[in-house]
Formats: sequence, structure tokens, C-alpha cells
Amino acid sequence: MKEIFIRKNFKILMLIFNFMASLRQTNSLQLNIVDSWLNLGLHNILKQGFYNDVPRSDLEYDFIIVGAGAAGCALANRLSENPKWQIYLLEAGGLESIMHQVPAMAGFLQGTHSNWGYRSEPQQLSCWGMYGNRCALPRGKILGGTSSINFMIYNRGNRRDFDRWSEAGAEGWSYREVLPYFLRSENAQLKGLENSPYHNHTGPLSVQYVGYRSEIVKAYIKAAQQAHHNYNDYNGESQLGVSYVQANTKDGRRHSAFKAYIEPIRNERKNLHILTMARVTKVLINPESKRAYGIRLLHGNSLYTVKASKEIILSAGAFNSPQLLMLSGVGPRDNLEVIGIPIIKELPVGKLLYDHMCHFGPTFVTNTTDQSMFTADINPNIFKEFLFGEINTKLSSIGGVEALTFTKVNGSSEPADMPDVEIITIAGSFASDGGTALLRGANIRSNIYNEVYKVLANTHQDHFTCLVMQFHPKSVGSLWLHNRDPLAWPRINPNYFQQSEDVEILLKGIKETLRIAEMPALKRIGTRLHPTILPGCENHDFGSDDYWRCSIRTLSYTLHHQVGSCRMGSETDNTTVVNSQLKVHGIHNLRVVDTSIIPFPPTAHTNAAAFMIGEKASDMIRSDWS
Repeated sequence: MKEIFIRKNFKILMLIFNFMASLRQTNSLQLNIVDSWLNLGLHNILKQGFYNDVPRSDLEYDFIIVGAGAAGCALANRLSENPKWQIYLLEAGGLESIMHQVPAMAGFLQGTHSNWGYRSEPQQLSCWGMYGNRCALPRGKILGGTSSINFMIYNRGNRRDFDRWSEAGAEGWSYREVLPYFLRSENAQLKGLENSPYHNHTGPLSVQYVGYRSEIVKAYIKAAQQAHHNYNDYNGESQLGVSYVQANTKDGRRHSAFKAYIEPIRNERKNLHILTMARVTKVLINPESKRAYGIRLLHGNSLYTVKASKEIILSAGAFNSPQLLMLSGVGPRDNLEVIGIPIIKELPVGKLLYDHMCHFGPTFVTNTTDQSMFTADINPNIFKEFLFGEINTKLSSIGGVEALTFTKVNGSSEPADMPDVEIITIAGSFASDGGTALLRGANIRSNIYNEVYKVLANTHQDHFTCLVMQFHPKSVGSLWLHNRDPLAWPRINPNYFQQSEDVEILLKGIKETLRIAEMPALKRIGTRLHPTILPGCENHDFGSDDYWRCSIRTLSYTLHHQVGSCRMGSETDNTTVVNSQLKVHGIHNLRVVDTSIIPFPPTAHTNAAAFMIGEKASDMIRSDWS
């Protein structure tokens, strides 16, 4: 199935190339714009060698960075500012194509080789609507990491998140201490926030409001305000309220870690060496001195040993960084001994895994026309406008995401200024792409599409969906190795909804979306629930609490926010893997720099935090080695 889907995407890509080529011949006034897009698409095909620095036997690197996601790219950029240091950035995937630059195509990317394609272990209490009860766990496998395939939402988190890190033993990570690194990364172009002290306008990473806004989301924003959610900047003084989404886009195109941190400097920094399609299989650690000195690397059909004189830095993400540690002899005894890996340092790697779980719904239909996202509506004229720089076409929509609402729920145990749930407003549903990319990317059974969403696709019925996401789950998962094969997946069990309290918080979030839908602004456009009963929930009255509990456990949906598998904290805390300097406990010259170090599930999407972690780590490393 995956191979067929990739072939379909290839055909789309070729159609785009052909379309651009025809424009190039017929529209000479905009020749430069078309040329730039042709070059962007051809870059992935013709210039792979530009990111293909195969290890040299005569060169020992100062720093080896494993993984080129948000943190890894930021780190590579900042460390390579010192021309005396040789930096080696390794990525298991390839390069972005033109398809990655189109925000509306975000859902399609999860069915390509840009995604590792992980699946969870079968879940008993969630993901009932997925094949084998296995949740899809998307992670980016590309130069740019998950920032190259995600839905581009920029959300830093709550000030209390970081203060909790500091209080729990992560010295130096309070909100006051991390805010400068969020700002350093940011180049905000947000109308109305030009003078906000919470935004910077000179960093490498573009943050913008999405240019395309449907009439539905405009009505939703008004309705949320009528329901007493203040309009606000959720990356500013307070998170609570409603806002149009802030996104990592630049002039209506995706702005990934690769585009922000690597591409602009690639030509000028000869000390930054980059290798794509490179699979690191082990960190080399001297068992006597406990010092990391190199890595083992598989590239093409060759196995290389590459050494670093200063540090090895794992930025491979919440699944791959712990996997590499365990393959290298750093991990829990009960796992490593069973599969025969000699233990160099016993640490609780992978013992904790937190994730945000969403409910995909509820879905509402409206009386509007031509406002919802349907990929079938994308025609040459829309693509032409997008190609020539228009930022308000549907192709600039970040996978349909339009607004975020941060809210409390009744009975919350969190402080008054800390949201419990986020409502993500999407101009569409699984019907938007005719039951293709989104459905397959989430591993959702076809009968759910056929019985619930197909009618919306067939009739082109305008509609929108509210994803309800819980910020502070009580359920805790884990990951482990089941063999010593470095090319095999780790086993991942998120344990979603192990604690029933998590379901109840999502239920309260759903009820809040239903309340907002009753406000005059949404009633004026005929907003009403899509009334089709979800397969598997037929024994419950539609709209009852028990129906929604069943729906929550059926349409369980994750948004790439896994954290905690290499938890940061004091060395005296037996749940932690790295200290506040991100150094692996008991191992010299080895750090983990990615979202796996985040100690608690944050009140945020994790991509912004990954950039911050990379920025802050670069200063720590430069301080140590200056």
C-alpha cells in the first residue's frame, strides 16, 4: 500500500514539474519565480551530492551530531559559527522536495519515506479505530526532521512548564532562562505583535500567521470570543484564549529546520559536513574510561567508523536517541541483558515516554460553500497563484489547521493560568483528501472513512473538525529494544488512556467545543454536528457522554509530541538520563539534544521547544570547549 501511495505522489510531483515548465515558457514576466521553484524541486534530485559528505579517513571531526531535526539543525548551525571546529551532521533520510514546501500537502508527507513510519504496540484502551489497534507515530526521516513533515504549528508552551523543569532538577531551564533562546531562533512577522517583547524579528526561523483563512474560522474565532475565550497571543503573556494559528511558514511556504538553519549557510561554511541517507548504528564508548569517542555509520553498502575529538551529540528524537543509547550499552539492565548487549552504564533510557493524545473530532457541517479543504479542488489556477507568490491560497493552509483555543476544564488540578486542553480547528476532516493520505498516515480503518466521512467527500459538504488535545496526561508509556538489530524498530507502547482521567479531560474538552458551536457566530453559518455514528460506538446514544468516551478511544490521534524517553534532571533522580547540561549521566563527551530530554509533557506542541533546546545546548557546548 505504501509503495502505491509513493508512486501516486511521484506522479503528482511530475505533474507539478511539467506545469511549472509550461509556465516558464509562457509567462516570461514571472520567469524568475518559476525558475526558483524549478530549482527547488530539482535540488532534491540533482544536488543530493551537495549533502553527501562521505567520511574521510584523514579527518577527525570535533563534533558529530546524529540527527538533523529542529534541535540538530540549530546545533549544527551555531557550532559551525566557529571556523576552527569541524562539525559532522548525520541524517538517516534524504532532502526536501518541492512537495515539502507546500503547507497544504502536510498530510500526504506522512505516507512517504520522509516519515519513519513507526507504529505503537497494540493498544487496549485507545486507537480502536486503527488497524491492529496500533497508533501511527509519525517522525521525520529527512534533513529537517519532523519540522519537514509536521503541520507547522508554532507553540512554545506555558511559563510554568519550564519553571517545573528547573524545580525538578534541571538547573538553568526556567522560563526566564529559556525565553531568550526561543527569541533567538525566531523571526516573527505577526501583524499586531510587531512591538511585543515576546517576539523577535531577526532570528533564522520564520513565524507567521497563515495567509489563507476560511470564512468558517472567522466565524469560529468570533464564536469562541462569544463563549468568553479572549483573543490572545498564545506565545505571549498568557496562553489562555483563542487565536489564529502561528506557523513556521515563510511567505506561505513551509519553513523547516533545514530551510531556516542549514540551507542559508551550506555554501559558506566549509567546516560543516553533512551526510544524508546515513544510518548510525552505535555510539562507540570506551568501557573503561566511559568516554564516547565515535560512531559506527552505515551509508550505502559500507560501514564506517567515524571519530570525534570533543563530543558525540544525539539529536535523533524521542525514539531514535534512546534506541541508539541502548544499542551502545547505555540503558536499563532488564532490557539490555535479555538481548545480550554488554552494559556500559545502567540508566532508565526509554522507561518513561509521555505523549499528547488527541481526539479527532467532533466534526461539524455548515451552510457555507467552498470553504473547507478538499484536495480535489486544487486546480492549476490555484497552483499558479501559489507559485507566483500568493500567500492566501488554500495551498498555504497548514494542512487545514486554522485556529487554536487554549482552555481550562472543570475540576482541573493545574494552576489557573495553565491550560488543560487545546482545541485545534481544522477546515476539513478525513474527507478532505478523499480518504487517502490522512487516513493512511493515521493507520485508520477504511470502514470508519466509508461510514462517517465519505458522504462529506462525495457531496463536497462544507465542514470543520475540532481536534481536542490533552496537555498533561497521567498515562505513561515506554519503549525498549527486542533485539540487537540496529535497523529494527524499537518497541513503543505509549499506554494511551491507561488512566481513565485522561479520557474524562478530553470529554470535557469536547463539551467545550460543542458549547462554542452553539454561539451565534457559528449558528449564523448553520453549524451543526455531523450526526453519523462512529463504527464501534453503535451501542451508545449519539452525543451522550458514553458515546464520546467511545469515540475518544476509537479516533485517538497523536501529533508528534513524544517526550521524556531520555529525561533531563539531577543525577540523584533515578528517573533521569541526562543532566541539566544534557550530558548523559556517567558517560563523558556524550549528550542528548532533542525533545527526548523534556521531563514532563509540555503545554505545547514540541517543535518550537526543539529549536530552543538546540539553541541553548549550543551555548552550553561552546562554553565547555571555548
